[in-house]
Amino acid sequence: MAEPLLQIREISKSFGSVAANVDISFDVTEGEILGLIGPNGAGKSSLFNIIAGEIAPDRGEILFAGQRISGIGAVACARLGIGRTFQVVRSFDSMTVLENVLVGAFLRARRTRAALRRAEEVIAVCGLAGRSDTVAHRLSPPEKRRLEIARALATEPRLLLLDEVLTGLTPTEAREGMQLVRDLRAQGITIIMVEHVMEVLLPLIDRAVVLNLGRKLLEGVPAEIVRHPEVIRAYLGDRYSG
Repeated sequence: MAEPLLQIREISKSFGSVAANVDISFDVTEGEILGLIGPNGAGKSSLFNIIAGEIAPDRGEILFAGQRISGIGAVACARLGIGRTFQVVRSFDSMTVLENVLVGAFLRARRTRAALRRAEEVIAVCGLAGRSDTVAHRLSPPEKRRLEIARALATEPRLLLLDEVLTGLTPTEAREGMQLVRDLRAQGITIIMVEHVMEVLLPLIDRAVVLNLGRKLLEGVPAEIVRHPEVIRAYLGDRYSG
């Protein structure tokens, strides 16, 4: 059996007296779409930041393609093939769409021509081909989220971390975003998604890891997750848990 692309082993992280993550372990298989779900304060954002190298865990380790990456830093993680978006969009607002995506493309491209080619490819994939010369601050909120994805894709990731990229969209925009996620998986990219809207997330994912109060509550396929009383209690409160 093939080794998982990502292995998370007993990861713990505290900020002062607040335990954001406690002994979290799970694997992600290459080509999988995994949902990371849980109520506000569950520890999703801190775990995303640890996987991406933004912060180091206090304990535990993460292996990516068999290599230990916990604590090596965000740039090193990106070079190894981990791309990410941010819950709060971080576009360079005074730069054009193309210039924003070139920032990601130059992680791997040594020549401008190659970087331009890669940037134009991912801009088209993300549905922004007609907006290449548009300054980022003039984009609509859904377009800014697509720009985040395009910039991450330009780094040629094997693993893509999507942080609420489908949040706040109209039903039509959400359907288009869901199709984009499926298209990315079809290209061979492994995906971990954080989303609060379960109607959007559950049809997309192969498995889910549920966090609550910093701990892993449950891991399983969507049909198991939505029926589990602990998940219902975590999201809706004791009166719904039957």
